[in-house]
Amino acid sequence: MSSIAVEGLTKSFGGAAPVLHPTDLEIEDGEFVVIVGPSGCGKSTLLRLLAGLEAPTAGRVLIDGRDVTRADPAQRKIAMVFQSYALYPHLTVAENIAFPLRMARRDKAEVARKVAEVAELLELGSLLDRRPRALSGGQRQRVSIGRAIIRDPAVLLLDEPLSNLDTALRVRMRHEFARLHQRLGATMVYVTHDQLEAMTLANRIVVMAHGRVEQVGEPLDLYARPATIRVAEAIGSPAMNLLPVTVAAVDEAGATVTLPGGATCRIAARLPAADMGKAATLGVRPEHLRPEPGGAFGGRVELFERLGPLSFAHLGERGAAGAVVAQLPSDRHVTLGEAICFSVAPENAQLFDGEGVAYPRAIP
Repeated sequence: MSSIAVEGLTKSFGGAAPVLHPTDLEIEDGEFVVIVGPSGCGKSTLLRLLAGLEAPTAGRVLIDGRDVTRADPAQRKIAMVFQSYALYPHLTVAENIAFPLRMARRDKAEVARKVAEVAELLELGSLLDRRPRALSGGQRQRVSIGRAIIRDPAVLLLDEPLSNLDTALRVRMRHEFARLHQRLGATMVYVTHDQLEAMTLANRIVVMAHGRVEQVGEPLDLYARPATIRVAEAIGSPAMNLLPVTVAAVDEAGATVTLPGGATCRIAARLPAADMGKAATLGVRPEHLRPEPGGAFGGRVELFERLGPLSFAHLGERGAAGAVVAQLPSDRHVTLGEAICFSVAPENAQLFDGEGVAYPRAIP
């Protein structure tokens, strides 16, 4: 196991604007950290800087306290699993897994023993004589992982490893990664744009946007208390409802805001008196909206999704200022065009200022 420290890490290509702004990050021994964000946010660049596949423009990377910023990848005791598997098509599964040890000229007996151990761990024992073309996508990915871990790396880096798999295989492989982390106890850094993978796998999540780290924290903390609008958008499915509002009143217990339709809503947030009358953004999770006649939120049902135990009503035209998605009980019968109103408890609403930063809560 190994810790990772990133200090002021920055990356620009050819003098252009930075794709990674100065970044600080601490990853503890044995953590499973998932970096999540949209395409182009800098998450894969950060991973490649950790791996030594890119040289930083500024800043440092330390592994177990040792500065490896200018060290070759082979000197960092890391292994990387790529999105594309990158298996050798002419080699068998056993030969693909053994390749790093053979390149290091390890003893044949040691190589055979390690291949057997990895094959048992990843349930590949019956596939060792096959070539990659005879494997499913999930099996190829497990071979790729086996080749990465056979050298007992201190850190395992994974760059969108499930993006080429279908939905059923993605679910199974998420379980595989969780089980692998538990058994290996290795430090793992996993990059994805899929927030479901982040929520189900991570000890901590790093949310990135536009080359910056927006927030770092445990999955449920980020879900409950996003520090910025970008975090609110990145964590949660369906996403948090975000509505433009105006701050109508401020007091010690919270604030009152005016919604696009003219209704008002109380929020348990601490605002300076000077922000009264300013534009802000109200955030409400779909599960926190409660049906209530005359409630501040609502509209006509444009779409209704029944997903087994959960149902979601989409109210208002898509993209309209007051449109919201509300979670309903599975036994609630809804018809298209029906008008429904909702309310929200003040402690379940969140408010973001004009820069997209969350106001502090007025309750613990």
